[in-house]
Order: sequence, then structure tokens, then C-alpha cells
Amino acid sequence: MKCKGFLFDLDGTLVDSLPVVERAWSNWGKRHGIAADEILSFIHGKQALTSLRHFMAGQPEAAIQAEFRQLEKTEAEDTDGVRALPGAKALLDKLNELQIPWAIVTSGSIPVAHARHKAAGLPQPEVFITAEQVSRGKPEPDPYLLGAEKLGLAAESCVVVEDAEAGILSGLNAGCAVIAVNAPADAPRLSETALQLKTLEALIIDKQQDGSITFRQQA
Repeated sequence: MKCKGFLFDLDGTLVDSLPVVERAWSNWGKRHGIAADEILSFIHGKQALTSLRHFMAGQPEAAIQAEFRQLEKTEAEDTDGVRALPGAKALLDKLNELQIPWAIVTSGSIPVAHARHKAAGLPQPEVFITAEQVSRGKPEPDPYLLGAEKLGLAAESCVVVEDAEAGILSGLNAGCAVIAVNAPADAPRLSETALQLKTLEALIIDKQQDGSITFRQQA
């Protein structure tokens, strides 16, 4: 399969931030009397504000924004256990070596996303899309459409690499090919993805003599 560029989710795709996410949101749930399992089954791949508006439905927006600011501070300052996922750094280094455009497209805010990206020791992307840059987050197509636009590419020529249901739907809704990495087996529209991998270590990317970029799963 051919493409011109790659758009990567951050949390759960390039970076393992699950310990931080579970700590922050579980503690938030305790304060609000909401079970951790209920929260954690909803939030992955979505903007924090989307999740807060869901769990604080009917409450004033000012109260939701105040909770968001506190949660954002907690998640940005806590990077204990954050690390690059297997194959992530090697893959991004290879894309840079081959001069293949790539971007990070995350539902995280600037403070949270940049803290985790730095803690994981990953290469700096040419384009870094965060929650502040889109009015509609994943599963809407807007984040990946913007990522492609900022790379100067048509969405149809980009490959989205995602682990979460919301992100997979966002990529497909944007018209991109999608590579699902360690995604839930019951994720909606998983059968429409181009590849389904357990780890980024299984993704092989080559640049042909004519300049075209191909990707495949390691045999």
C-alpha cells in the first residue's frame, strides 16, 4: 500500500502514558463519586473537555473549565512511568532518515502532550496538532484533516496510526488509510483499517526509487 505521509496519535500509539492517565482520572472520579472503570472505558482517545462535559452533564461550563485546568495541571506535571512504546522511536527515526513527512495528532492539550512527548524522548515532529487547534475532536475528522493540511498533503494520501476507537473513527472519517495498533478487538469499523498490528515493531516502511512510500506488516 502506498502513501505520502503519516499522522500519529500520541497516547497509546507512540507513548505509554496509561499509568498517568489512570492515576489522574481515577482520583478525579473518587472526588466526584464516579467509578474508575466507568471513566476509563470512556475517556481514551477523546479530549479531556469532551470527557468532563460527559461526566459533568448539566453543570455550568465555568465549573467544567475549572476541573479541566486542574486535571490538565496534574497530567502535565506527572510523567512518572511515561515511556516510548516499542518500535516508536525507531520508526520515527526511519521516517526522518527517509525524509517522509509525519505529524503527531493528539487529543491532549499542549501542556500534557508536550510533557509526555518530551518524557518519552521521541523525535520532534514537523507538525504537532493538539486539542487547542480544533473545535471538534476525535472521533470527528477535524484533527486528522488539519494534520494532513499542515503537512501540505491530501488526507487521502496520509496514513493514520491509532490505538483508540475514537482515533480510528477520526482517521477513517477523514478519508485516511488507518493502521490500528493494539486496538480493542471490538472497535467499530476495525475491519476497514489497512493493517492491524500488535506493536509498531511490526510496521515496515520503505521508500521506492520513484519516491513512492509503501507500508506493510512484517511477515
